[in-house]
Amino acid sequence: MLQIEGMYPPQITAMLDLAESYVLLNRSGKTQRDLLRGRTLINLFFEDSTRTRTSFELAGKRLGADVVNMGVSTSSVNKGETLLDTAGTLNAMQTDLLVIRHGESGAANLLAQKVDAAVINAGDGTHEHPTQALLDALTIRRRRGRLEALTVAICGDVLHSRVARSNIHLLTTMGARVRVVGPPTLMPSEVARLGVEVFHDMKRGLADVDIVMMLRLQRERMTRGLVPSEREYFRFFGLDAEKLRHAKPDALVMHPGPMNRGVEIDSAVADDPARSLIREQVEMGVAVRMAVLDILSRRARRND
Repeated sequence: MLQIEGMYPPQITAMLDLAESYVLLNRSGKTQRDLLRGRTLINLFFEDSTRTRTSFELAGKRLGADVVNMGVSTSSVNKGETLLDTAGTLNAMQTDLLVIRHGESGAANLLAQKVDAAVINAGDGTHEHPTQALLDALTIRRRRGRLEALTVAICGDVLHSRVARSNIHLLTTMGARVRVVGPPTLMPSEVARLGVEVFHDMKRGLADVDIVMMLRLQRERMTRGLVPSEREYFRFFGLDAEKLRHAKPDALVMHPGPMNRGVEIDSAVADDPARSLIREQVEMGVAVRMAVLDILSRRARRND
C-alpha cells in the first residue's frame, strides 16, 4: 500500500466498505483478535508521529498482531545504518507487515522492493500518505453518503503536503470536484495538471464548497520567505467563521492534524460539533488501517 495514484474506483470502494465494517466492530467493543495472530507488524517511523503511529498500533493489536514500534532515534539507523541495511535486518526478523514513515519521497517504494514483508506507506516526504486519504474519504462518505459530485477545497500548504496529493488522487478518481486554495508560494507549479482548480483567495476558493479540508503549515519543510508571518498567514488563509460563511451552509471542516490553532484554523471552527469532522477522522483512521492490514495479510497468506 504505497500510494493512491493508480488505484481504481472499485479498489477504493472495496477498502472503504471493509473499513466501514471495522467502524461498526470497533464501536461494538468487539475485536477480531485471530485475523493477524502469529503475524508481526513493525512500525518504522523516521519522522515524529502520534496519530498515525498510534493508529497503526491499535489497528494491529485489535487484529491480533504482534506489534513492534521501532524507535529510529535509538536504533542502528541513527548510528549510520542505511535504509537498505535496515531492510536486510527486517527480512532476517521474518517481519510480515511493515509500516514506514520517512522524510524522503520514494523511501517506502524502495523498501518495498527490498523486503519480503507487505509495506504500508505512512507518509514519504512530500509524495503520498495513502491511508490518510482513505480515512478522509471514509469520513466524508459517512456524512455525505457519497464522494461523487461533491466539491472539496484543500487549503493551505499544498506544496509540502503528502496528504493533499493523496486526497487529490483519491477524490478526483472517485468523481469529486477538487479545489486547492493557498498562497502562490505554497502551491506546486504544476498542480493544475492533477485535475484541480487553483485559487489564491480563500473567499473565492471556498464559495459553495461541500468540504473544507485544511492543511498543516509545515514549517520544518520550508525555506525562508514562503510565509511572511503566522499572523499574516492566518489573516488571509486561516479558516475562521467569516471565511467559512462563503462555503455551503452545511459545509464540513476537516484537518489531518496536528493542528496549529490560530495559524491554519480558528479554535471555534475546529471545535464546532456541527461542522468539524476532525475527531471523527481520528476514529476512522483506526478502522481504515485495520482494513488495510486485513487486505494485505490475506494476500500474504495466499503467498505462504
